[in-house]
Amino acid sequence: MPVFKAPAPGFSVRFSPFHEQRLLAAASQHFGLVGNGHLLVLDLAAAGPGGAPAPLFAFPTSDALFDCAWSESHESLCAAASGDGSVRLFDVALPPAQNPVRLFREHAREVHGLDWNPVRRDAFLSASWDDTLKLWSPDRPASVRTFRGHEYCVYAAAWSARHPDVFASASGDRTARVWDVREPAPTLVIPAHDHEVLSLDWDKYDPSILATGSVDKSIRVWDVRSPRAPLTQLAGHGYAVKRVRFSPHRQGMIMSCSYDMTVCMWDYRKEDALLARYGHHTEFVAGIDMSVLVEGLLASTGWDEMIYVWPFGSDPRAM
Repeated sequence: MPVFKAPAPGFSVRFSPFHEQRLLAAASQHFGLVGNGHLLVLDLAAAGPGGAPAPLFAFPTSDALFDCAWSESHESLCAAASGDGSVRLFDVALPPAQNPVRLFREHAREVHGLDWNPVRRDAFLSASWDDTLKLWSPDRPASVRTFRGHEYCVYAAAWSARHPDVFASASGDRTARVWDVREPAPTLVIPAHDHEVLSLDWDKYDPSILATGSVDKSIRVWDVRSPRAPLTQLAGHGYAVKRVRFSPHRQGMIMSCSYDMTVCMWDYRKEDALLARYGHHTEFVAGIDMSVLVEGLLASTGWDEMIYVWPFGSDPRAM
């Protein structure tokens, strides 16, 4: 399967919801501390030099990029989260000179997370180190709403796969919070971990189930209807859990990545929950995704500047 060398350490990968062979990636020089960012669109079916996917689109930015997300309503539109506090919209059908097509500058610090609404499809969220989240519409020149309540950096946001107005957020204040866009304050605050919460995602089959990943090396699975204690805790990573993703095809399956340089697959409902561990990266793994269009197709990227795409159960390094 395809292996691609990025121009800088990788931070995020996202499969297109429209094209089976298209992958979006965000990378940043010097591990995101200083230097430029790179937004890449890869065609997994069109091999370039050495058999690697050929970039359909490569756009350098003046600051680091920490996350990216495809539009759920327009096949060529995507968003990127920047270290300068901006959110940038790109149309990959247009040449680089005409991009970004929109630049939002409202956050006071780095934007670390993005998520596009998969139900309503006309809005997306940004999560920032300025302790806030913002709701955006690509057609509006300013944010629709700002959500305040976290007491430290907000690292990630995730829309419910079932409810168009419900999302959750993960923060360095050690909580996960559930929000309704029609309400100014969170509807639920979960003291999820004893250390910073870096990532979270909703189960695609059960709208009450939420998974969180933390600096404490663990993944916890919650039922938001009874959040006093987690349903289960998944232990197996050796360092902070950077991202978690629920499978769009298999109920109970979770993909995770960590600063321990591994990617893990889990089924939280099983006693032996760990299904697979992949050690193909040689640096921190910062981005993962599972394809909505191709069952079992996985992707990862890390600070080793590599992007891997592989089917579940196979070796990511097998070309």
